[in-house]
Amino acid sequence: MALFRMTASRFTEVRQKMSPALTALLRNFSDSTDLKAVLAKKVPEEQERVKNFRKAYGATKIGHVTVDMMYGGMRGIKGLVCETSVLDPDEGIRFRGYSIPECQKLLPKAKGGSQPLPEGLFWLLITGQVPNQAQVQAVSKEWAKRAALSLHVATLLYNFPPTLHPMSQFSCAITALSSESKFARAYSSGVHKSKYWEYVYEDVMDLIAKLPVVAATIYRNTYRHGKGAGAIDASKDWSQNFCRMLGYDNPEFTELMRLYLTIHSDHEGGNVSAHTVHLVGSALSDPYLSFAAGMNGLAGPLHGLANQEVLIFLKKLQKELGDNATDDAVKEFICRTLKSGQVVPGYGHAVLRKTDPRFACQREFAQKHLPNDPLFRLVSQVYKVVPPILMETGKVKNPWPNVDAHSGVL
Repeated sequence: MALFRMTASRFTEVRQKMSPALTALLRNFSDSTDLKAVLAKKVPEEQERVKNFRKAYGATKIGHVTVDMMYGGMRGIKGLVCETSVLDPDEGIRFRGYSIPECQKLLPKAKGGSQPLPEGLFWLLITGQVPNQAQVQAVSKEWAKRAALSLHVATLLYNFPPTLHPMSQFSCAITALSSESKFARAYSSGVHKSKYWEYVYEDVMDLIAKLPVVAATIYRNTYRHGKGAGAIDASKDWSQNFCRMLGYDNPEFTELMRLYLTIHSDHEGGNVSAHTVHLVGSALSDPYLSFAAGMNGLAGPLHGLANQEVLIFLKKLQKELGDNATDDAVKEFICRTLKSGQVVPGYGHAVLRKTDPRFACQREFAQKHLPNDPLFRLVSQVYKVVPPILMETGKVKNPWPNVDAHSGVL
């Protein structure tokens, strides 16, 4: 689904025309480390802005719909307004107007780290402002404080069979967490609709805090026989705690996780999982139920499962051709794959028409930290070989790699 949006290039043009003083003012709108207090000031202003915009332009027609669009999963139909990020076909993703390299430069980092903290991007997405270090640390501590799982959810997680796919376990656990929904309780008690956002905020903060604990528990139960690190450490950031719970203390892996969670934090509103969350939430289903629905969409091979499909594909290629295959051998393997009616996973995108910048920043990380890894070298080789083959078919609109072409290997 396409979105009504200001193009990334237009946003950049507008932002560049701002005076330095105004830019600084917007960036440091508030020094408060209380995110909810910041939102309490912004929400009424945003509600009024949207109200006035709809009053002025509510009858305006946008775009058109064709039969092919309807058969193609609503691709290209303008159906949502998304202000947190924009996906430009040529430039790639921008978060509140900032490109990935800009976010890597501007957002706060962990001490000694080089990658932005996901907490910082979360603050940027929610408020539209680049946070300072204290604000990001406050979010880290807030999520650590909210991370504990209730007994019935922990019991559920430890009773799943390891043969149940991790995404199915993940979705079930998130649905079970809905028993703690503050929004659902407030709605049942008759809270005024102007206050809905406050209870949704509480649920969302609780949910984000608990997701790493749920995911790490599933990982340990499925792949490490229940073995892993201990409880949340309030002195550590969200990604570092997640890595420790997975059972890894490698600083480079922690840096990778910070990068990975940052670049996956938002991807406009029209992909399967994001649209599903919006759709289910429009029925006033609580955030847990809405998010679980989105995870069921994310589990599909054409969405979140894609990086797993890529990894399986690369290992198959590696097993058949070895670690030092020639370009010609790789090309022959790719051509056989396409002739058999299969696709090359990790290549192509519904919107992008150039190499995904999320692929590019992961590639930079790999070139710095694991340049000689056999699978990374294979990713690079496939990157060189595949696009020309896909272009020769004349049927592929985007022959370039997307984010999933790299993430599994990292």
